[in-house]
Amino acid sequence: MKNFLDQDFLLQTKTAQRIYHEFASHQPIIDYHCHLPPDQIADDINFKNITQIWLYGDHYKWRAMRANGVNEAYITGNKTDEEKFTAWAATVPYTLRNPLYHWTHLELQRYFGITELLSPASAQKIYAQCNEKLQSPEFSIRNILKNKNVEVVGTTDDPLDNLSHHQKLKQDNYSVKVLPAYRPDKAMNADDISGLNKYIDQLQVVANIDISNFDDYLKALKSRHDYFAENGCKLSDHGLEQIYAEDYTDAEIAAIFIKIRNNEVLLPLDILKFKSAMLYYFAVWDHEKGWVQQFHLGALRNNNARALTNLGPDTGWDSIGDFTQGRALSKFLNRLDTTNQLAKTIIYNLNPADNELFATMVGNYNDGSVAGKMQFGSAWWFLDQKDGMIKQMNALSNMGLLSRMVGMLTDSRSFMSFPRHEYFRRLLCNLLGDDIENGELPNDIEWTGKIVSDICYFNAKNYFNF
Repeated sequence: MKNFLDQDFLLQTKTAQRIYHEFASHQPIIDYHCHLPPDQIADDINFKNITQIWLYGDHYKWRAMRANGVNEAYITGNKTDEEKFTAWAATVPYTLRNPLYHWTHLELQRYFGITELLSPASAQKIYAQCNEKLQSPEFSIRNILKNKNVEVVGTTDDPLDNLSHHQKLKQDNYSVKVLPAYRPDKAMNADDISGLNKYIDQLQVVANIDISNFDDYLKALKSRHDYFAENGCKLSDHGLEQIYAEDYTDAEIAAIFIKIRNNEVLLPLDILKFKSAMLYYFAVWDHEKGWVQQFHLGALRNNNARALTNLGPDTGWDSIGDFTQGRALSKFLNRLDTTNQLAKTIIYNLNPADNELFATMVGNYNDGSVAGKMQFGSAWWFLDQKDGMIKQMNALSNMGLLSRMVGMLTDSRSFMSFPRHEYFRRLLCNLLGDDIENGELPNDIEWTGKIVSDICYFNAKNYFNF
């Protein structure tokens, strides 16, 4: 029997263990997409306690606590941080076989050197141990990133953001690159006319451009795109249910924009056409600058209306959606490819039923200009766990080139999430180790190790030009 979370955790064979320890474990982390708040990095804060760094904003844990019967007061409510931690500690023993059980103990071990299992019996002791360490200089945010061997952090930023925190980090010559990503989802959200108009009003001020028509709107958004590029941005990102690729004319979009500014009700087809136009222009700008465009597709968000009203979005009420992805995705990519304006692209899938669809779709638009130009992105959100990661890697292996994958990302709001890279790397090495020991791959450890090193680090470094 193996010991839980020992040095060979998830590595089932001697070959897998050798590949991981020799070629994967020491590679730097390029976390090219996450939701870490850049202000906390710029201010180099120390969190006051483990609850603040670990439980605040972590809707993975919140969902588990709710499922375990924990009252909302102990999750997002007014209970003290210690009471919230105690409630989480009481939930952890019930998370067996949920990835949270692995992540929780992996994070306690990697950050704090704590190997004791978290439970009601150990909660008080672990809470005190973590809090004491969190006050030390070693646990300031900037030092956490350096100590976790992080080389690049890619944040997620609205076009309205002034990027002052990124500028401060650059001025400070901070050794970890903290780069913005252009996330213009609010700028195309024609489902919410009131919210979109408020956004346009804010954009006028930020861009210092009067917006009276659609051309003005594009000019203002393009100016922000240029501003992001001036501040080191190399990626865009979109969180969408599905790609929008409705046919439209310029005259139609111009008329729809006037309807938006007049607060007129849009027809469903108007909304689709507006979103399709915006998505196309964003993609063209990305290609012009040599950026990588990312599309996170398939989330069915804000399912619980009561919870959304009480707590707001991103508080743990989302799920996997069953949207039709293939045809619109093909149409969108094909339009850009036809005019040679298709940027390097990563598409992330949230519904495992669509894994093979996504894996084959990217193969349609690789053009030989760069290795792995079109990427089937790593398993994300509900799928960034053992089963989901393995399924994604298997689909990519069967339909494309796993060897050209740009690896893992945290997609996280927590500074405690970097062991997810280790988790991915262990699973990757275990897959390849199994194949070698089963005689399905040659016993060429050096070549396999090179492929592993590339997936863990070098592919991303080259792909994003970091």
